[in-house]
Amino acid sequence: MEPTNLDFDQLERVFLRLGHAETDEQLQNVISKFLPPVLLKLSSTQEGVRKKVMELLVHLNKRIKSRPKIQLPVETLLVQYQDPAAVSFVTNFTIIYIKMGYPRLPMEKQCELAPSLLTAMEGKPQAQQDSLMHLLIPTLFHIKYRIEQMKPVCPFNLTEKPKIVQQLLDFMVDVILMPYGFVLNEPQARSNPSSSQGSDASAGVGIPQPPPGMSFYAVKRVMSDSPWTAEQLEQSKLGIIKLIEVAEMPELETVLHLVLASSDTHHSVATAADMELKSRQSALDWNNAVVISKLYKVYLGDIPLKSKEGSSLKPEFKREPVSTRVKLKILPHLLRSRQAAEMFPTNIQVVYDGLFGGTTNPKLRAMTLQFVHHICTSCPDAKIKPLGPMLLNALTKLMDEYKEDSKLLASAYCAIGKLSSRMPELFSKNIAIVQQFFEAMCKEDTDTRLSIQEALSMMVGAYSNLEGASLTLMEALVAAYLEKPEVQVRQVAVKFASTVFSHDHIPSRYLLLLAAGDPREEVYGEAQRTLRAVLSQNEKESSKKMPAFPDMVNYIQEKVSQKMNAPTKFMVGNAILPFSPAAFAEIIKYLRMCLAHSAGVVPTSQSTADMQDHAPAISRYVRNVLSSTQTSLQSSKNGNTNPVHIYMHLIQQLLSAVGGVTAMYCLLEVVSVYPQKLAIKFADKIDWIKGLMNTNKEEMRELAAQLYAVVVSFMSGDELNTAVQNLIKITKDNQNPETQHGALLALGYLVGRYMAKKKITDLEIQDLELSQMTVVQKEEQLIKSATELLGSFLDNPSPLLSVAACTALGEIGRRGVLPIPDDGPGFTKQHLVENLLARITSGKETNKMKERAINTLGYLPVGDGEFSYQKKLLQGLMDSVEAKQIELQFTVAEAITSAAIGTSSVAARDVWTVTEEEYTSFSDMKVNDEVAWVLDAILNKCIVSPNPHIRQAACIWLLSLVKRLCNHKEIKTHLKEIQSAFVSILSESDELSQDVASKGLGLVYELGSEQDQHELVSTLVDTLMTGKRTKHSVTEETEVFQGGTLGKTPEGQGLSTYKELCSLASDLNQPELVYKFMNLANHHAMWNSRKGAAFGFNVIAAKAGEQLAPFLPQLVPRLYRYQFDPNSGIRMAMTSIWNAVVTDKSSVDKYLKEIIQDLINNLTSNLWRVRESSCLAVNDLLRGRQLDEIIDRIPEIWETLFRVVDDIKESVRKAADQALKTLSKVCVRTCESSSGTSGQRIIAVLLPCLLDKGIVSSVTEVRSLSINTLVKMSKGAGVMLKPHASRLIPALLESLSVLEPQVLNYLSLRATEQEKAAMDTVRLSSAKSSPMMETVSMCLQHLDASVLGELIPKLCELIKSGIGLGTKGGCAHVVVSLTTQCPQDLTPYAGKLMNALLTGLNDRNTVLQKSYAVAMGHLVRTARDSSVDKLLQKLSAWYMEKEEPVYKAACALTVHAIGRYSPDVLKNHARVTLPLAFLGMHAVPEEEEKTENGDSNLWTEVWQENVPGNFGGIRLYMEELIAITQKALQSQSWKMKAQGAAAMSSIAKQQTGSLVPPHLGMVLNALLQGLPGRTWAGKEELLKAIASVVTACSSQLQKSVPDQPSVTDIVQAILKECRKENLTYKMAALRCAADVLMETKEDRFQEMADILIPLIKKYSPEKAEAHSPRDDDDEDEEEKEKEVTMNCLLCAFETLGKCWPKNTETQRVYRMEVCHLMCERLKLSTWKVQLGVLKCMNAYFEGLLLFEKEHTDLKALRDILTEASSALTHPLENKSYSSVRAEGLAVVEVLLKKLEESNQLECLTAESKELLITSLSTMETDSRPDLKDKAFYLKKQLGNSS
Repeated sequence: MEPTNLDFDQLERVFLRLGHAETDEQLQNVISKFLPPVLLKLSSTQEGVRKKVMELLVHLNKRIKSRPKIQLPVETLLVQYQDPAAVSFVTNFTIIYIKMGYPRLPMEKQCELAPSLLTAMEGKPQAQQDSLMHLLIPTLFHIKYRIEQMKPVCPFNLTEKPKIVQQLLDFMVDVILMPYGFVLNEPQARSNPSSSQGSDASAGVGIPQPPPGMSFYAVKRVMSDSPWTAEQLEQSKLGIIKLIEVAEMPELETVLHLVLASSDTHHSVATAADMELKSRQSALDWNNAVVISKLYKVYLGDIPLKSKEGSSLKPEFKREPVSTRVKLKILPHLLRSRQAAEMFPTNIQVVYDGLFGGTTNPKLRAMTLQFVHHICTSCPDAKIKPLGPMLLNALTKLMDEYKEDSKLLASAYCAIGKLSSRMPELFSKNIAIVQQFFEAMCKEDTDTRLSIQEALSMMVGAYSNLEGASLTLMEALVAAYLEKPEVQVRQVAVKFASTVFSHDHIPSRYLLLLAAGDPREEVYGEAQRTLRAVLSQNEKESSKKMPAFPDMVNYIQEKVSQKMNAPTKFMVGNAILPFSPAAFAEIIKYLRMCLAHSAGVVPTSQSTADMQDHAPAISRYVRNVLSSTQTSLQSSKNGNTNPVHIYMHLIQQLLSAVGGVTAMYCLLEVVSVYPQKLAIKFADKIDWIKGLMNTNKEEMRELAAQLYAVVVSFMSGDELNTAVQNLIKITKDNQNPETQHGALLALGYLVGRYMAKKKITDLEIQDLELSQMTVVQKEEQLIKSATELLGSFLDNPSPLLSVAACTALGEIGRRGVLPIPDDGPGFTKQHLVENLLARITSGKETNKMKERAINTLGYLPVGDGEFSYQKKLLQGLMDSVEAKQIELQFTVAEAITSAAIGTSSVAARDVWTVTEEEYTSFSDMKVNDEVAWVLDAILNKCIVSPNPHIRQAACIWLLSLVKRLCNHKEIKTHLKEIQSAFVSILSESDELSQDVASKGLGLVYELGSEQDQHELVSTLVDTLMTGKRTKHSVTEETEVFQGGTLGKTPEGQGLSTYKELCSLASDLNQPELVYKFMNLANHHAMWNSRKGAAFGFNVIAAKAGEQLAPFLPQLVPRLYRYQFDPNSGIRMAMTSIWNAVVTDKSSVDKYLKEIIQDLINNLTSNLWRVRESSCLAVNDLLRGRQLDEIIDRIPEIWETLFRVVDDIKESVRKAADQALKTLSKVCVRTCESSSGTSGQRIIAVLLPCLLDKGIVSSVTEVRSLSINTLVKMSKGAGVMLKPHASRLIPALLESLSVLEPQVLNYLSLRATEQEKAAMDTVRLSSAKSSPMMETVSMCLQHLDASVLGELIPKLCELIKSGIGLGTKGGCAHVVVSLTTQCPQDLTPYAGKLMNALLTGLNDRNTVLQKSYAVAMGHLVRTARDSSVDKLLQKLSAWYMEKEEPVYKAACALTVHAIGRYSPDVLKNHARVTLPLAFLGMHAVPEEEEKTENGDSNLWTEVWQENVPGNFGGIRLYMEELIAITQKALQSQSWKMKAQGAAAMSSIAKQQTGSLVPPHLGMVLNALLQGLPGRTWAGKEELLKAIASVVTACSSQLQKSVPDQPSVTDIVQAILKECRKENLTYKMAALRCAADVLMETKEDRFQEMADILIPLIKKYSPEKAEAHSPRDDDDEDEEEKEKEVTMNCLLCAFETLGKCWPKNTETQRVYRMEVCHLMCERLKLSTWKVQLGVLKCMNAYFEGLLLFEKEHTDLKALRDILTEASSALTHPLENKSYSSVRAEGLAVVEVLLKKLEESNQLECLTAESKELLITSLSTMETDSRPDLKDKAFYLKKQLGNSS
């Protein structure tokens, strides 16, 4: 029962105290002291006690609630709340008072206690946690975050409380979502609307509607009992954002908060969140499923989810979807995430909510459509399949509902297009949607139409496999929309026609043909591209891609019939066309392509010359078609059913209306290929053809003339004669040049055909009758007249007619013998040859005339086997070479070839029906072969000519001879000479000669025997590899290059002569002069021969693959490199060789090692061209390649490229940089964790190279690329880096300093301490955020015990001996990371690291010192206790024994870091660290450096954070504190002694009220032990401490206690110190003595007087004046002396007053002397001294025993009063200082009071009274009213006493 009674008594006493507390201050004191223990009584087992406590608390609550300013002991309550032993009843009531008291605290205190609130949450019920968070959140805004290393530091230790952090994060989400000014209405007010659907389950529960994004429960806990105002809520949100910015929270967890806050309605909150979100943007992973799930969860809320989990949620916990404003902020982030696009079903829920939700708006709909686009592009194939139908449904619904919103519609159409490209199967059977889109295109505005066009273009692919009815339907659809007026509609229809249908689908080709005639370029261009796409394909591929000619023609004919019967037709003049002219022209061209395709050749419509090459093949096909259908034709009523006839009819129809060269050619071609059958069809259309011959187009007239000749030549003889006569007449009579031109050409072609017929019929003439002979003669005469007429036009001034005459004569000469004499007067063969040869070299003639003249000359010996001027003609052609007429020489070559072989030439064939290969000359024709003569002239004269133009021309002629006459015996027998000629031409400077020579070599190779072929290949390979060739003789003035073609000398002259070339060779290392050469020609040949050899090699390689096989290992590497030569000509040549030689695609892989070796060797070649090409080749070779085969060569490639990237030539540097970047990408890709063993191998070989050569290179680009490669490697390699971490991490750490600009070290050395610290902080921060540290951080993630064994020794060595700020700081950072990454594995090595860091702690650089301290602070967490003990003992020893500031700073920083980062470790070793911290707090400020002052603050922080208040801490660690302070007092360092004294003083002051034995004795003994000995700075602190202790504990000191010094001992020790010479210390000792004597009432005045009186006299004014006068220089010193004198006097008088004893005998001895001394000083001293004297006088009179009856001595008193009165007049009359006057009045007041009390007023003489009254009268006008009134009162009192 006794304890219970005690509890009752205690509670009653508390009640009593509460009752007696009248003021708020008194009530607060009672509450602060008794509330925590009273709450603890709730745990009593006695019901009565608990009831009493409840009664007391009820009373307390009433009083507290009415007094809002009363503070509660929140700090103590929080400690009590966290007590794990406390029962729940106590904690429940404790939190009530915490909630009540915390908001009452000053904001600074609330911020200080905020971390405690967070700590208190651990393990508590949810409701209490919510309450504590409600208190904490508003405080966040006001917390001042400490800045360390340029970054704010979070005061909350969040890393160790993951559960609490999660609770806090959840609560913060609700705070951010909370709207401003929200009021939670009663259930009835808002429950109905919210539960209108599906409310049966919660019908009984009337839950108010929460705000968007929140649940009822969330609202309740955010609002709590005391809802925040709008301002408080805004501050709370800003505080949360600031905490997220500062605190070490997982970024993935805080993204949601920032996104939600960025949508806040208050600008300040939204801006702050946006800024923070932007700063984190680069580091955030928007594809993290956790982040996206959170965003979706908030976006949709719990209501839409119909899962089991969702349905099981209680109504009060169900979250609403967020508001539209927030959705608009969340969606942009979802758009960044691929993960968001594939998370089903939430993605489709967001789509439907945004498009059709009740709260959506236009902006949200538009953004949701963007999200649909995002899903369509980013969602994987497997996951988009279930989404497709829903998305399509949503989009079609949207288009139906929002037809007016054009932008929305446009976006929706595009989305459907994208969806179709992803899911074609969804659309392929739905042709209706295509029709819907086409219809919409016709109706919508322009912008929407463009979107539909884009959508349809994307949809095309979905319909590429249509069949049957669907295909027919699509055909009809396309046909319908091809006729729409909107150009976009037609364009898309063309797209469908070209993509959906195959190339041989006739109806779609027809539609495209119609579209090809469209007036708009975008429509007809697309159609034409599709129709002609087959032109680029090879024959095999194109064979399946075009309709058959008969089918296509018949289909067109069918459409023509329909069109001609339709009402809409095309009128061109009088002609009626079924199609538009443009479409009709395209139809004809396409039919010609189909004809060629069916004939088995690649169709082309490029040019008529190309088309004519296919004529013989078409001829065969047409004959087959006509013959195969002959029977059907005969039985048919209509002869035009044959496709060829229909084709001809269509062409006629087009030509009749609009003409056209292509159509004209097509008609000519189809008639010419089978004239026997087809020419007669035009017998009745001669006039129509004549009309075509008169058109204004020259080419058209030429083609019409040929057609005329073909048709007429197959008519009867009379009609032929008539036609010739008619043409002669037109030519002579008609003056129209166009008509004459057509007639001349027709005459030539007609006579030519006649001559060809004549060849065949010549043998039969002898058998003819006489009448027939006459006819023949007439014909011949007519032909001769026609030929002479043509000859007459040869010199016509009109170029048009002269060219036509020349062409006509050539055609006659080609087909037969010219019917003119060889020589003589008039138009002869001699005249013709001379005329034409003269034209070739004439400067007046056009190129066309020259070409026709050459052709004609070449034809003359072809038709005439007895042509007399054949050699003259050939020589003339060979002599006609002129500069810059290269194209003409090809024509000359053809002419020489034809003329040389004469009648055997293929030129005599019918080009329409016979190929060159099929042609054979007539056996009875006379042979006029001059090939041997021509060959001799070319080889022995032209090829060796000094004129380069002749050599070039000769090469072309030779090529033509070899090509055309490959089987000629002269060519066969001169192969070696021809080969030598071509090889010599390879060294020509112009590319054409080389190209022609190379082609000639190829032809020669084909003709040669096996031995010849082997020799040729050897020669060419030798040329390619060595540059050797046969020499040309070169004279000094030989023009090697055409002027200005090679370049310029430094003087700017052209390189044309031998002298200039030699000069350039010595001045510059030009690319053309890169090889060592023997003479100019060889050098020139070497460069150009290689190129020439390339051309030749290209042709030969295609035929000599087997013979090249032995050379491939040498050739492939060089050829590969040559493909990247900077010279474009060489590059193109080598590429063509490569394509010919390397037919096997795997050749590069096969010869990969050889290629790599060649490239490595040439990367450092002396020639820039080779270096550059090697770099480019490396770049190409490695791109996208697996490196497995060449991993061992990779380091060599890296190192070589490192050298080349610093090349003197810029283009080489760029190429090397490009190669390095590619190499880096390939290596990084190979290093990815998925690469397996390849990745491990590449890392093993590459790391040494990058670390040893790359990141330490002096070349900026090399360093940068090496670092980037390492960073990317580390990202991808992951765990594969683990074996190399021990090498990689130290190397990267060393590079941190190596790569830092050296100028920073220079600046740092010359900066002030402050500048240096700021600069070094930035440097270290930069190093930590560098790519090297990023790489290190990635490596650290994969470390374990197996690697640490190798890494730690290197790291320790680097910490001890590392050079540079970055390296050392990086090491510290690595240690910190290791403690978090692998703490358990680190434990065995922690001791070694601590030893290494200890050496670093002595670093003179304060920034590094802090870094090491922080590292140590983290490291102790993983270390063994014994290691930590040793560390702390070492630090303690340093602090106590080392005098250098750097050691003390190291100790402070380390202990502070341990307290901050490893608080548990500090608490476990508190008995070592906290006493040291307490001592460190008391470093003497006057003597400290700036850094030490900071150290003091650190020590203070350590102490305050780890003790329950100063008082409690000192009491808790009293013994340790006394021990360490004693040690400090015994230190050899004066500074340490002073610090110990200050600490001891602090202990004494803090504990004065509660110092009791044995602690009192311990403290005093420690203090007294420090007093003996010499004086040192700070020793006075001991005296102050003694005074404090004695003053507070005087009653305890009166008792005799063992080991406790007596008062006498204390006084004796102090008096001894008072006798010390050091004046400052002496004054401190005197003050201490005064306080002690006054408190203890000890009479030691005699000893004090012996010290004080001489001191006062020593500093008397007389003594001061007696000093010798001082110079001006000593004025400062004199001022200091005066100040010391004054302070000394003040101290002396203060002490005198305090130690004035209540001892009669002592007073009797000293009363007069002291009075005299005071009065004397009062008269002569300064105002400050006067003030001190007056205070002393006040104490003197207060303690003067003469005023007491038992000690009366009137005489003595009178003497004292007389002297005092006289002296007091001085202060009373002091006009300057009111304080002096006030103190004087106080003395007078004391005097009068004492005299009145003792009835001794008569002792005050009249003179004294008069003096005082006079002085008091002067104060009647005093400025201070209080003094004035007091003086008046005292004066009146004095007056009354008299």
